Amino acid sequence: MDYGELIAAARSQVEEVGPSGFAASDRVIIDVRDSHETAAGVISGAIALSRGMLEGRIGDLVPDRSTPIGVYCTSGARSALAALSLSAMGYSAVVSLEGGFDAWKAEGRPWDIPDILSDDQTARYARHTRLAEVGPDGQRALLAAKVAVVGAGGLGSPALLYLAAAGVGTITVIDHDHVDVTNLQRQVVHTIDRVGMAKTASGRRAVEAINRDVMVVEHPTRLTASNAFDLLGGHDVIVDGTDNLAARYVIGDAARRMGIPAVHGSVFRFEGQVTVFGPTGPCYRCLFPDMPPPELAPNCADAGVLGVVPAVIGSLQAAEAIKLILGIGDSLTGRLLLYDALRQEFTELRVAQADECVGCGGVMAG
Repeated sequence: MDYGELIAAARSQVEEVGPSGFAASDRVIIDVRDSHETAAGVISGAIALSRGMLEGRIGDLVPDRSTPIGVYCTSGARSALAALSLSAMGYSAVVSLEGGFDAWKAEGRPWDIPDILSDDQTARYARHTRLAEVGPDGQRALLAAKVAVVGAGGLGSPALLYLAAAGVGTITVIDHDHVDVTNLQRQVVHTIDRVGMAKTASGRRAVEAINRDVMVVEHPTRLTASNAFDLLGGHDVIVDGTDNLAARYVIGDAARRMGIPAVHGSVFRFEGQVTVFGPTGPCYRCLFPDMPPPELAPNCADAGVLGVVPAVIGSLQAAEAIKLILGIGDSLTGRLLLYDALRQEFTELRVAQADECVGCGGVMAG
């Protein structure tokens, strides 16, 4: 019997429950993952007891074999084997978390970052933790953070790569499009073998290839006013990497209403711009009160763009998102940073909050 058959057999003999049923208050929760996995996040209150140590230590931790027990791993495979083993030992009320920790996080249920980094994380993030402004506490904050990236294209590509490399624990990718060969000139998160694949799926593959600490939540759909609050709510930062004007207004309005900072970026031919619209201060409509007609706002398909320009702007967006999570430095709130690749020049403009803005009501920041 191979491993897949072994897992299937175990699942047929144990009770599997989804996240909602798993969260019973009287249940002892056992995390059977290894230490390098638990360091990236655990269900609140869980006891870490790796699969290899389970049978040897469970009797000391849970002596009463009638105690309700819930076991989980990353995807639900090892926990099914663990539940079967515990049942064979006489534990009479054991359940396995269907879908594992991945399913738990995907539903937005509470979880914690352990107080220490694993050995692997200590090595991986060493250049971060040596910075006084980051340190181990800051790295744990990044691992616990949730960032929504709207658009997995030219701007979203570098943002996704650097957020993943930095160890941002949960990245939500929202994009309705599929990879096209014309994207590959600038959308570096995608590859030639993924042409035709949903951009969210391609982005997830790229993130997972960089950092397994990161949980990717895919939403292969178009962001609209009707779903914005559901898709963007609960995040610490929103990265606006869209090239759709209507979506930018939706993001700006929703972010302001929910009090979530949004890092805006856009590109045009050889130029780009980036700013942050925070819970206070100017909002997107302060800068752009009315949506221009389509003929006055051509996209990259119509006007073209130098492929490296989105790389510069998207990387700056990732930097702003990381700073916001860590609470360090000066954000670009109230400042618009312009980039001209032909002149290799940055220019900064101040953004004032409009007195009668329909987006933020003209309530000036304190």
